[in-house]
Amino acid sequence: MKKCILFLLSILLLQACQPVNNEPADDAYSTWRVYHGDATASHYSSLNQINKGNVNQIELSWIFTTGDSDERSQIQCNPIIIDDILYATSPQLKLFALDATSGKQKWLFDPFAGKQAQGVNRGVVYWQSGNDERILFTAGSTLYALDAKTGQKVANFGKNGTIDLHDGLDRDVEGFDVIATTPGIVYKDLLILGSRVSEGQVAAPGHIRAFDIKTGERVWIFHTIPHPGEYGYDTWPEDAWKEVGGANAWSGFSLDEERGIVYVPTGSPSFDFHGGNRHGDNLFGNSLVALKAGTGERIWHFQTIHHDLWDRDLPCQPNLITVTHNGREIDAVAQVTKHGMTFLFDRETGEPLFPIEERPVPGSDLLKEQTAATQPYPLKPPPFSRQQFSEDLISSVLPGSRDSI
Repeated sequence: MKKCILFLLSILLLQACQPVNNEPADDAYSTWRVYHGDATASHYSSLNQINKGNVNQIELSWIFTTGDSDERSQIQCNPIIIDDILYATSPQLKLFALDATSGKQKWLFDPFAGKQAQGVNRGVVYWQSGNDERILFTAGSTLYALDAKTGQKVANFGKNGTIDLHDGLDRDVEGFDVIATTPGIVYKDLLILGSRVSEGQVAAPGHIRAFDIKTGERVWIFHTIPHPGEYGYDTWPEDAWKEVGGANAWSGFSLDEERGIVYVPTGSPSFDFHGGNRHGDNLFGNSLVALKAGTGERIWHFQTIHHDLWDRDLPCQPNLITVTHNGREIDAVAQVTKHGMTFLFDRETGEPLFPIEERPVPGSDLLKEQTAATQPYPLKPPPFSRQQFSEDLISSVLPGSRDSI
């Protein structure tokens, strides 16, 4: 059944991304060259070859079997399509290229050389400069750069086509979990990349890095747990940057290419259910951060949870949208949260489009804990999930389900 997931994804995506009569469409949303559609995280295609009038005529075009799924593996990859080639990863994180018209495999790369894969992969990145075309993806703790035409490692990138994600974090994290399940995003010749790290007491920091796609060199780093002298350092205990981890961007980025701004949603600091060793608001955990894509400099930020104790990571890329607000069009960024809120900001300035209140919240009696006195609540839009839970909402579907009340 797991194998079929990729078949269905590929077939539906292929159908949706082929222009009518195979001619290029003029609309900006007519390709799927970037994870989740485009750099704005639109998840949208404007193509209309498949519509309500002909959807009942869809027929199976082809099937491609990866042949490597087992009870420990799964496909989470959102494929991309470049011209007529589909790029995706298998359950065992093998990267493959298919002829999108026939389903015939063009090449396959196995980062684990037949051994059991580590982790999952949600997508890959395409980059081109002249005749140089590359696919960048992560498997385990390694970032790979492959020739898009052949599937061979690009020798002049990093160390023979690879970068160990443990390197270049400005702290010794040898032996720690540092994985990037979600693909980074390309800005000019830079790959901007986040990571997934441990949520336990001992964890690597979730700093954001940009790599030169031509060489693999680290071009910039943004410390999500600030170092001495950096903005936000005073929201942590002294020297927390040496020991505390997390505050990582695991869910992906959005990019305003014209303005050169990358939008970074971060998760909670580690340990994510107790902060006795990290008193303070803990910037830039649980924050939407706007950075200059070329340099990593902070433009603005907003923290959606102060001193998180509930693992309320920002769980997805923010959406870059244009809205009509107070009679004028505004380029905005919308970020949803795990607790059902939507925060809406001006893309350039970070000014909220609607008021946000800091409301008093209950404290904690956990040993050594110091909770934040308030938390932010946007007044609009309204929450999209329930914000209260009472006894009458407890399920009575199963016998005994209410016996502990």
